[in-house]
Amino acid sequence: MKKKTQSLQDINVFDLTRVLAGPTATQILGDLGANVIKVERPDTGDDSRNLGPPYLDNQNDESKESAYYLSVNRNKHSVTIDLTKKEGQKLAKKIIKKCDVLVENFRAGNLKQYGLDYESVKKINPKIIYCSITGFGQNGPYASRGGYDYLVQAMGGIMSITGEKNGLPTKIGVGVSDIITGLYSTISILSALRFRDITSKGQHLDVSLLDSQVSWLSYVAQSYLISGKIPDRIGNDHPSIVPYQTVKAKNGLMVLAIANDRQFKSFCNFAKLKDLYESSKFKSNSARVQNRTELNKILEKTIKQKTINQWVTGLTEVNVPCGPINNIKQVFDDPQVISRKMKRTIPYKKSKNKKIEIISSPMNFSLSKVKYKKPPPSLGEDTVKILKKFLKISSNDLKKLKNKKII
Repeated sequence: MKKKTQSLQDINVFDLTRVLAGPTATQILGDLGANVIKVERPDTGDDSRNLGPPYLDNQNDESKESAYYLSVNRNKHSVTIDLTKKEGQKLAKKIIKKCDVLVENFRAGNLKQYGLDYESVKKINPKIIYCSITGFGQNGPYASRGGYDYLVQAMGGIMSITGEKNGLPTKIGVGVSDIITGLYSTISILSALRFRDITSKGQHLDVSLLDSQVSWLSYVAQSYLISGKIPDRIGNDHPSIVPYQTVKAKNGLMVLAIANDRQFKSFCNFAKLKDLYESSKFKSNSARVQNRTELNKILEKTIKQKTINQWVTGLTEVNVPCGPINNIKQVFDDPQVISRKMKRTIPYKKSKNKKIEIISSPMNFSLSKVKYKKPPPSLGEDTVKILKKFLKISSNDLKKLKNKKII
């Protein structure tokens, strides 16, 4: 019996997802050891392969893998199957019979035409964990609509509270609605697998971008629910903590993240503003929130007297949270990020120098460690291997499927 070194190494995942939300979920499952079979359309594959530039090796060639695709598709096997053809559907079902999890992000109801919806699949594999990721869920007035991260950031409220007070509503710099949906999907799948361990029952999971985005509004939405007051955009300020904001030092912008009165007192002592802390206007966080404008004027004059490094060095010594505003290069040059190995190099045959740098998983286990077993696959590179392994298909039959453009 094979020694178990990862929590999901005996779990087979049939992956019908593309672009970002679904692939985020299945990449995490792959990182945890699952055998992820990424099923793609012959010839074109996952749409995200061509979401560039930039492409691999900085070539403006759409046959190359894009950075977008490379970010969420490691630890997967790429298998091409034409699901629009009956023979392709039969092939898919044979593999699904041997899988523990199916993840898909088609529009609600679209897989029914191929006989791959949950009701059809559970007839051939009652214990399957079937996770549907959509823009708006399996029911409700918007269920049939396509969902995209930007659209859901707008509809889900996050843009209304992001940006400068008198500026335009602003989207977050990465596809957070997609990514958070991927995380919720992963959590749902892991929970359903545990429930199956207990009950021997599979189930259908319904995870949507809009639901996930609304959930992610967190304390801002809860503030509205208890007060009835619609939150405004306040730029880089915090609605209920002060000073928790961007400030301008002598040589650029930085962040002060003073979360309690003790930290504010330490800041005032270091900044030689002892009288400020002793004032009833600023001694408590509630008072600072009420007198935010007056406090900001004082901070503006004070902070610009020192460099970012002087503030960060001095305030860190007295346990006051603060830091620079890094660009992406500075992030990967940061000694803490380097120490935590959040960037790593893995072999990649398709690259000119036979290797590629990727973002590491943030999950760290003392025993069941994340493994980087397989770089993001080229389109269909594992089709023959997987079909032979799972279905024992002969080389002659594989050739016939290829000629018919089923695979």
